[in-house]
Amino acid sequence: MTHTPDIKRPPRALVDALAKVGSATAAGELHLMGIRDPQIRGPLPYTKGRSIAGPALTLQFMPKREDLYGASEYDDPEKQLHRHVLYHAQAGDVVVVDARGDMASGVFGEMMLTYFAGRGGAGVIIDGCIRDSAEAMKLDLGYWIRGTTPNFHTQTGIIPFGVNVPIACGNALVIPGDIIIADDDGVVVVPIAMAEELLERASKHTEWEEFSKLKLSEGADLRKYYPLTPAAEEEYQAWRREHDKKHAAT
Repeated sequence: MTHTPDIKRPPRALVDALAKVGSATAAGELHLMGIRDPQIRGPLPYTKGRSIAGPALTLQFMPKREDLYGASEYDDPEKQLHRHVLYHAQAGDVVVVDARGDMASGVFGEMMLTYFAGRGGAGVIIDGCIRDSAEAMKLDLGYWIRGTTPNFHTQTGIIPFGVNVPIACGNALVIPGDIIIADDDGVVVVPIAMAEELLERASKHTEWEEFSKLKLSEGADLRKYYPLTPAAEEEYQAWRREHDKKHAAT
């Protein structure tokens, strides 16, 4: 029987808090923390308005080599590694697939994705395609993919090769258990060791940005309020105290 490793999951509260950060804020703050480019490029948001965060289950594809992957893989479904990454799925997980940008292989179809949704999965990030897309889009999942195809996963030129191993998805390194933040702007990889600091920094960023947005909507000086300058700090702190007071009262 095929054995594949599981991942170590971060605290749920941390993941839920990062889901509110957004990919743009996460990318900007990670850049300041030393990660120059945390974006997974290639997969696009196919479920507009969906915003997720969750630990990465990873699936690696390689170019097909028939001596390593033949017709027998369909005689015994348990030999199909793309099934095994889904066996690890828990609520809130995100499956991240390095499908080599291949546009001719449907990594998952309706049945596999139905299983993942039933396990509580949050979404899939695929540097490649899915199949059965009309039915797949009815599931409660977020999709960041390159496109769709009628072909099944090994029909053409790639084969699943590794589960929960480090992968290069859209030219970004993803370590199993890293936190993925994905929304309409795209997909960001948060190194697990940096997640708590990112949340702290991003929470501060989101708060002052809310104040700045309010001032800019009133026609205030862009140079003073974005980014927030020392000249606006006293006003911001007064707004923050009032803001916190209102929240405490509700």
